[in-house]
Amino acid sequence: MPSTKIIQTASHWGVYGVEITEAGDIVGVHPFSEDPSPTPLMRSLPDMVRSPLRIDQPYVRKGYLRKRGQSRSERGADQFVPVGWDEALSLIVDGLEQIKGEHGNEAIYGGSYGWASAGRFHHSPSVLKRFLGLYGGYVDKRGNHSFGAAMAIMPYVIGDAGITDMVVPWSSIVESSGLVVMFGGAATKNMQIEAGGAALHENPDWIDRAAAKGVRFVNISPTRSDVAQKLAAEWLPIRPNTDTAMMLGLAHVLVERGLHNREFLAKYCEGYAVFERYLLGQDDGTPKNAEWAASIVGISAQKIEDLALEMVRTRTLITTSWSIQRAQHGEQPIWMTAVLAAMLGQIGLPGGGFSIGFGAVSGNTVSRPDRIPRPTLPLGANPVKAFIPVGRVADLLLNPGGKLEYNGGVIDFPDIRMIYSVGGNPFHHNMNLNRFVQAWRRPEMVVVHEPWWNPPSKYADIVLPATTTMERNDILAADLQRHYVAMRKVIDPVGGARNDFDVFAELSDRLGFGAAYTEGRDEMGWLRHMYNGALEKAVELGYGPPSFDEFWEMGHYEFPMLREPNLFLADFRRDPVANRLPTPSGKIEIFSERIASYGYDDCPPHPRWIEPVEWLGGPLAKRFPLHLLSNQPSVRLHSQMNAGVLSREAERGGREPVFLSVSDATRRGINEGDCVRVFNERGGFLATVVIVSGLAPGVVQIATGAWYDPEDPAVTPSLEKHGNPNVVTLDLGSSRLSQAPMAQTVLVEVERYDRPPQVSAFNLPDIDRRPVGSTH
Repeated sequence: MPSTKIIQTASHWGVYGVEITEAGDIVGVHPFSEDPSPTPLMRSLPDMVRSPLRIDQPYVRKGYLRKRGQSRSERGADQFVPVGWDEALSLIVDGLEQIKGEHGNEAIYGGSYGWASAGRFHHSPSVLKRFLGLYGGYVDKRGNHSFGAAMAIMPYVIGDAGITDMVVPWSSIVESSGLVVMFGGAATKNMQIEAGGAALHENPDWIDRAAAKGVRFVNISPTRSDVAQKLAAEWLPIRPNTDTAMMLGLAHVLVERGLHNREFLAKYCEGYAVFERYLLGQDDGTPKNAEWAASIVGISAQKIEDLALEMVRTRTLITTSWSIQRAQHGEQPIWMTAVLAAMLGQIGLPGGGFSIGFGAVSGNTVSRPDRIPRPTLPLGANPVKAFIPVGRVADLLLNPGGKLEYNGGVIDFPDIRMIYSVGGNPFHHNMNLNRFVQAWRRPEMVVVHEPWWNPPSKYADIVLPATTTMERNDILAADLQRHYVAMRKVIDPVGGARNDFDVFAELSDRLGFGAAYTEGRDEMGWLRHMYNGALEKAVELGYGPPSFDEFWEMGHYEFPMLREPNLFLADFRRDPVANRLPTPSGKIEIFSERIASYGYDDCPPHPRWIEPVEWLGGPLAKRFPLHLLSNQPSVRLHSQMNAGVLSREAERGGREPVFLSVSDATRRGINEGDCVRVFNERGGFLATVVIVSGLAPGVVQIATGAWYDPEDPAVTPSLEKHGNPNVVTLDLGSSRLSQAPMAQTVLVEVERYDRPPQVSAFNLPDIDRRPVGSTH
């Protein structure tokens, strides 16, 4: 048995020790000793690092070598040619200089989106933006795919876009809540991960405590599994996209019975009277009562009335998941969550009020020390002011010179000639992938850094092999965690892989600003510099973290709780004058004059029920009678580690499982294990059926993150073979206010597919390895 050693590093799903031999072979991974409930996701790490899908050297698409931007229609279906690092970097420099010289920096899209790695230094979108900023700028993205509608609406409601902080923690629930009403639930699978790294997984323990305390939970969701089984939640299966109507029905019961908290509404809120006229139907003749709501949401009027009365009798917390707002008019249920909580009058009280995205990630449910400074890599200024809402990238690429209404203004689309993409998978998070492929093929040049042959690398012109977390040093210091963790290099880079920072350092040097990019620091020099900057701020705040050398030797440092953190909106409740909110009125805005001034019919100035373009109560449901929900996976992070052992074990017949109810499967003659086509007018994908009891009628569910695998990459549209739901999703903005993605507003039909093609998602691309000097 060869001798081994364990080296500590970390990821978005936890801190872990990697056991390696003297020869550098990985023989195991071990959880952080202080983590009470480590996630099994780390099982996929060793085989991903040594995967046959690792990119071993730079590659260039054959058509790009021959014809540069004239061959863009072949992107995704072309052969690749291996080249040396010098040639690859020269091609990138030549392309950058040509595009900048002819079209300016507004022709470069550098708004890379994705979780990338957990480290504060080797965060690839950050090192890219530092590089492009020094080069003269780039078109950036704004918003996110996680809670884009919420982060757009909440500044108008409470003056704050910090969605991850809008949470009442478990400790307050266990101590004070009598009832927790969860719109969209709080799925424990999401609590495995954290953007920037989860040092401790504490939610399972808190779930046990809440269950032992007897706190009552109600899960208002199309999916029963959205709440931990231990919490014994009452399940109210709601029609997807109708949460606003449900909340309005609850609110109407309160007003009808005279149970709404008039004192709280008068003292802490602005514009309630206008909203109440709408609620009571005084202008449109339609009271938004329980009977009205029941006809929309599929839950009985009696149940709505009973729940409203229970909510007002006890300390009640309302939680709304991020998934709820990933829909058309997704701003409305988020706004209405705050309004319903205000009508109960418990905002700012322990165990009461509302939470947005409770349990969406590991750390936002647990109390933590406040104002912990984080080591950060300075991005520098971006001289280009043009940007695009992250959900509208396809519009940007397809419509140069076009316009987009956004958040009270108008965006003019620049003409994008180059995409530089690192640290994310655009073929995972963008909608209507058949349309997106067409958009991706429009620019003259696409450069991608990737460790693996996955969709973004296969759809690139130039692919540079990137290191993984195990092949470099870094620091974990996530915003929602209380640890700094040393992420130590475990193995040497695999093949010809390089750190993104080192690639951009060399490109910067070739372009004449290398000294400005590196500031004379290498990897460890930057880690020391970033840590020391955070250390100074931490000492000023009363913390006492160790020196960098001591920290690196210790391996981790946990910040103490110097003071009990403030409960969400508790200061405002205690003194709304001294702690006025940063809204025009200083209060919670139930009616927004600013939004009213925009004149948006898709985002009115107070919460309203607006019928989605696709939902089970609409006319399109006659053709496509199933509502598709694409939620987060339990066996990977988004599309990260889709080729890993845990994700592959969860596949059925090599495809992503799709979940149908017994009645919906029986009606279509579909059996467990059948391959099916899930389709609508925008496209279709194949998946393998699993029949379950915990779905609302007319709902079909599949996890996101299957690597995009079209049957014929040269043809658009093409049947997707692997189970990527974004082939059928709508590529529209939630509203003109946010222009956020709306992946959960989609109707489909499902049919058995008897002769499915082979999945090729995990195959290498066609590579031309003829000797150097031969004719490519």
